[in-house]
Amino acid sequence: MPHRIRPERKQMAPRNPDWEAVVRASFARQGIMGLIGAELCALSPGRCEIRLPFRPDLTQQHGYFHAGVTSTIVDSAGGYAGLTLMPAGAEMLTVEFKLNLLAPADGELLAAEGEVLKSGRNLVITRGEVYAIRGGKATHCASMQQTLMTMHPKEGK
Repeated sequence: MPHRIRPERKQMAPRNPDWEAVVRASFARQGIMGLIGAELCALSPGRCEIRLPFRPDLTQQHGYFHAGVTSTIVDSAGGYAGLTLMPAGAEMLTVEFKLNLLAPADGELLAAEGEVLKSGRNLVITRGEVYAIRGGKATHCASMQQTLMTMHPKEGK
């Protein structure tokens, strides 16, 4: 029986020449990212990585990163991956996401990667993966699938 091979994803092209500045400015305005200490680390068309250093006040009762914190950074990573492909003046809003927690988020750092699967006019579908990093070893701790809604610029603005 032949095994399936995932076709290589073609490079997606941004529709706004200033996409990177738009994403970085939006991230800087997002209060929750500053509150928890998250950092925008890597950005390319259709992709985004956000990292979060460990702090005890971001944990649950067992000392792992809280699931709410984990979901917060991967939601933003997917949203910003989507925003990299939007036309000038457009914004993104999450309308749905599902998160599977695969292992305790036990690390010195969390890294969330968002990737666009399909970028349509009104809906964008992304996936996200979260890794807990401890001692240089990454443990895959969460997977997300997300639907984003494009907020098109209002006429005359």
